[in-house]
Amino acid sequence: MKKILCLLLIINISYTLSYGQNNSPLELNEAKALIEAYISPLGNSLGAGLNNGWYNSAKTHKTLGFDFTLTTNLVLINDNVKDFKFQDIIVGNAFNDTASSTILGNTDGTSFDVLGSDGTTYEVTLPSGENIPVIIVPMLQAGVGIGKSTDLNIRYLPSLKFGRAGRVGVIGGGIKHDLMQWIPFLEKLDVNLAFQGGYTKVKSNIELIDPSGNVNDPALVDLDISAITANLILSKEITIFTPHVSIGYNSSNTLFSVDGKYVIDSQAIPVDALTEFNFETKNDLRTNVGLRIDMTIFALQANYTFSEYPTATLGLGINVR
Repeated sequence: MKKILCLLLIINISYTLSYGQNNSPLELNEAKALIEAYISPLGNSLGAGLNNGWYNSAKTHKTLGFDFTLTTNLVLINDNVKDFKFQDIIVGNAFNDTASSTILGNTDGTSFDVLGSDGTTYEVTLPSGENIPVIIVPMLQAGVGIGKSTDLNIRYLPSLKFGRAGRVGVIGGGIKHDLMQWIPFLEKLDVNLAFQGGYTKVKSNIELIDPSGNVNDPALVDLDISAITANLILSKEITIFTPHVSIGYNSSNTLFSVDGKYVIDSQAIPVDALTEFNFETKNDLRTNVGLRIDMTIFALQANYTFSEYPTATLGLGINVR
């Protein structure tokens, strides 16, 4: 977690300077904005993955019909979210087109100078990227028909520990409702039309362990992501094949919080300035195309979502009634 520690150092310097002089070149809110610019593409891509895999058809279950589906959502990382420009983060034109890598990028972090109140110049180097071309978001989901051509979907994963990566837990719920019953003249068409909406929340934390041993108790970085999607789905059954297309809306929000003290260059740094803050909510439109293949009670699915964070989804499920 050295890269997160580097970001905390940026916060510490800005926190000190903002109290040491009124005209500090790096204010606290700008330091926070740098952290958001670096980490938020990870939260946004995870949010995109969470908003996929909800459906493979516009058709709903009969009452008490059900399905269990395991999907793998592959979020493909575009070049435009692999770096950010300083001039978009820090007010003024001093940095021109200077750019630095996000956590998803594949380049080194950029260095810049900060002048302290005592006349000392601090060189701050942002962390390099992790060179992440794709993010995999698996999801287990269950759905049941509750009557009135309506399905209720549930997602759940208890908080599990994944080594040093920390703990991750998932919970979510969604609904799909057949619209053809409300549009009588369309019932003659051999297609299905439905509205689908879903909400997924991921709670995760990462332990920061001080290698020097000066801080005995590991502290935590929490990265909590909430994702909401709403879609209009059109599908048509052709023997065992069900192609579908949908248009919709994605929204995701990332909450970043830190608690504790960390040692950087043998100095314990309190991070009271950070505590907790929300990244800017990410909203975008999406278009999805896909195909389901039915084999008795089993169903294979594949679909692709066109958005700022394009996502390919593969799934296998049991489908009854």
